[in-house]
Amino acid sequence: MRRGMPLPDGNHGEHLALRRASSSTERLGCIEVVCGSMFSGKTEELLRRVKRARLARHRVVLFKPRIDNRYDDVKVVSHEGIKAEATAIASAAEIFSFVNLESAPEVVGIDEAQFFDDAVVDAAETLANAGVRVICAGLDQDYRGKPFGPMPALMSVAEYVTKLQAVCSRCGAAACRSQRLVGMEGQLFVGGAADYEPRCRRCFVAGVVDVAGAPPSRA
Repeated sequence: MRRGMPLPDGNHGEHLALRRASSSTERLGCIEVVCGSMFSGKTEELLRRVKRARLARHRVVLFKPRIDNRYDDVKVVSHEGIKAEATAIASAAEIFSFVNLESAPEVVGIDEAQFFDDAVVDAAETLANAGVRVICAGLDQDYRGKPFGPMPALMSVAEYVTKLQAVCSRCGAAACRSQRLVGMEGQLFVGGAADYEPRCRRCFVAGVVDVAGAPPSRA
């Protein structure tokens, strides 16, 4: 009878990146992706996993995109105010200015991964292949309901994917989309509660809407 693959530790699509071999402890690299809409708790879940890793005495390096300075320039901060020190970088290539693969940390966390270029996928793969547990958090869809940046590729190469849902601001159902409330075009618009709200499939309007929930004028 074939033995199945071991289940990840815990119930949140995560593991501790260590496996006991017969005579030694072997580091197992992997990629974990935490995704969902705005206000679904992605960053909070990332920071929860980072905290657990530190409690396990693992070395952790946390990165955030420099473009995201909504709450702090050098900290990862959730919408609920939970925070942790991080390194702000402009591109995925900068990760290797702070991480030496010869003495890599056990865990690398990447917040708001959707804002990075496609090179973040190769960076995550390189780290995982070197025995690092890589935890990426980010939006899987943009304000149009379309795949966001490198997130689909990260999800496809990840061992573990956790998709979180928020609460629809209109009807209270499970929300999986992010409704933009201001007239800004383009994916890379960083905003908060005044600029976005979570919506379910039924209440979501592809494109920009006003705060009252009306579709944009076509005049």
